[in-house]
Amino acid sequence: MTETLPLFPLGTVLLPGASLPLHIFEPRYRQLTVDLVTGAVPSKQFGVVAVREGWTPDDHGMDGVHHVGCTAELRDVRRLPDGRFDIVTRGARRFRLLDIETGTKPYLMGTVEHLPDVETPADAGDMTRMLISSARDAHRRYCSTAWKAGDWSEPGADVEPGTLPHVLAADCLLPIGDRQSLLEQTSPTERLRMVRALMARETGLLSQLRAVPAPITSFAVEHSFN
Repeated sequence: MTETLPLFPLGTVLLPGASLPLHIFEPRYRQLTVDLVTGAVPSKQFGVVAVREGWTPDDHGMDGVHHVGCTAELRDVRRLPDGRFDIVTRGARRFRLLDIETGTKPYLMGTVEHLPDVETPADAGDMTRMLISSARDAHRRYCSTAWKAGDWSEPGADVEPGTLPHVLAADCLLPIGDRQSLLEQTSPTERLRMVRALMARETGLLSQLRAVPAPITSFAVEHSFN
């Protein structure tokens, strides 16, 4: 089944279960925030898709974005005196973008279909448990290397195996291409292998460089796609 939902193209990849705070200043996304709060957009969700480097969906349509994205669920809103908003969202579910519609709303609208995981074989329980343990170990080593004490925490034991890689990756400053590959991977076991390998790679690089990552947002300036 397909559905239509508002799109918010960003220079990052939102992963299911991961938190994404946003500072909303562009007029069309201020309107989107109002529509989310008032219920004009049902379920308080919109779609986040990563913009391809050097492209924009306004100028290049479907070619300007990656075609697998994630819905963002609105969790908290703070309106600022000048009409801007600070919001907190959380990644909910993946989708495949089928088409982009312009003109009906101030913001882009997308026709999407849900992108579920493939079923894990019934006899893969032992392998899954091993991969969960090793992925958590890799996450622990990465965070101990990259962050100060107290800047990170381990995901709870109740996080589902399918969601765990996304939650682990949220603590790692991975390149967009790696995050997009994780998002597009529909096998939970392969996703666990991927995140384990990616965090082991990044931990090795940090150790060799004797440097710790700075969030991309610390270098960011406000910009608009208009």
